[in-house]
Amino acid sequence: MKLTVWEPFRDMEQFMARTNPAHFWPTGRALPDIANAKFQWAPSADISETDQEYLVRAQLPAVRKEDVQVTLEDGALTIHGERKQQQTEKSEKFHRVESFSGEFSRVFSLPENVDPAGVRAESKDGVLTVHIPKRAVAKPAPVAIRVN
Repeated sequence: MKLTVWEPFRDMEQFMARTNPAHFWPTGRALPDIANAKFQWAPSADISETDQEYLVRAQLPAVRKEDVQVTLEDGALTIHGERKQQQTEKSEKFHRVESFSGEFSRVFSLPENVDPAGVRAESKDGVLTVHIPKRAVAKPAPVAIRVN
């Protein structure tokens, strides 16, 4: 299963820009507007397997189940949705914001032995759990070979 594609240079540039944009940002490029920047985010996911099914558990705090779409197409499971920005009061002053909002998408490649008709998803306590049942694979019967 493909979990995620890591792009170390993009991650490093984002880290450097958040840490000290004037000092670390490469020359010849415009400094980003960090205060108004929209960062791309993706929920973390745990993938496990039992004898009957595969389980994908995505961490989606503050995401309503109505804002999440789960699709299965061409051997890939896609979890797509949006975490909406929370409304704040004018009197509220933030000192640090570490939560992300906006659209997200995760794609997972599935093995061939899944039963697409039985896939189901449930959302509880900020965790989306996708149950992907395994299809019964007929094991070939052993063939006795006569030794001459």
